[in-house]
Amino acid sequence: MNSQVAVMSSPRTKGIILVLIAATLWGVSGTVAQYLFHQQGFSTNWLVVNRLIFSGLGLLFFAHTVGKQNIWSNWRNKQDIFRLVIFGVIGMFGCQYTYFAAIEHGNAATATILQYLAPVIIACYLSFRAKSLPAKNELLAIGLALFGTFLLVTKGNIHSLSISGSAFIWGILSAFALAFYSLYPGSLLNKWGSLLTVGWGMMIGGIAFSIIHPPWKFQGQWSLTSFIAVVFVIIFGTLIAFFCYIESLKYIRASEASLLACVEPLSAAFLAVAWLQVSFGPAEWIGSILIIATIFILSAVKRKSNSA
Repeated sequence: MNSQVAVMSSPRTKGIILVLIAATLWGVSGTVAQYLFHQQGFSTNWLVVNRLIFSGLGLLFFAHTVGKQNIWSNWRNKQDIFRLVIFGVIGMFGCQYTYFAAIEHGNAATATILQYLAPVIIACYLSFRAKSLPAKNELLAIGLALFGTFLLVTKGNIHSLSISGSAFIWGILSAFALAFYSLYPGSLLNKWGSLLTVGWGMMIGGIAFSIIHPPWKFQGQWSLTSFIAVVFVIIFGTLIAFFCYIESLKYIRASEASLLACVEPLSAAFLAVAWLQVSFGPAEWIGSILIIATIFILSAVKRKSNSA
């Protein structure tokens, strides 16, 4: 009994539990957003601008109170400011908007899984930049991703789409946006950490989008359930999820955390099917598994190159 308690309280176990909580909350928040879009008439514009601003404020509050950081420290260098603005407007806003637009035009399950094509896009980009062909395992991952995407959006029937064309396009754009979001802010993350970088990225993206769509320009139906859903997306699906993910990196490696985060698309798919009765047949499940498998393959390639 004591040995079981010791295992459960070990730092590694704590890190695994934290990242699983984060990934599950991310997946659930996508399905909750689908509920707001499809059943309560909320718009992507309103939810994205408010999520960015309030979540950005929350992360900066965490950085100041919990992380004991000076939240204005990264505004002293012109180059950092420029990179932070680019990250906020293109990376953060682009990633958030395309993902939620894919949910609004389709469903949370396919939107989340299509976004997980980002690692394959990153592998292709890095090979192109290095002016070399992808490794055999990377080519396998690309092939699996393409076939998985085909099954996901066609149910195996080449003559029809199981989701709308707009949902597919937004989903692919969200994968490219996530790839940019993952690659671009490397120097900012190394210098200022995740809380400050992502917090300010959200604030900048939200403020920039406010020029086009003010946060008070509301569309939808308010009710107790829709209010709870909005609070969940902002508080649990963003602030708590991100904080749990960052905390998990204190106990496990980032490569392990990224693999465990694959729970996100699975939780989104299961909840969308169980709660919102999204049609998800054998072909979609097989396609989803193939796309998620690419992350494990590419992670193995990365570990091998690092050890070499």
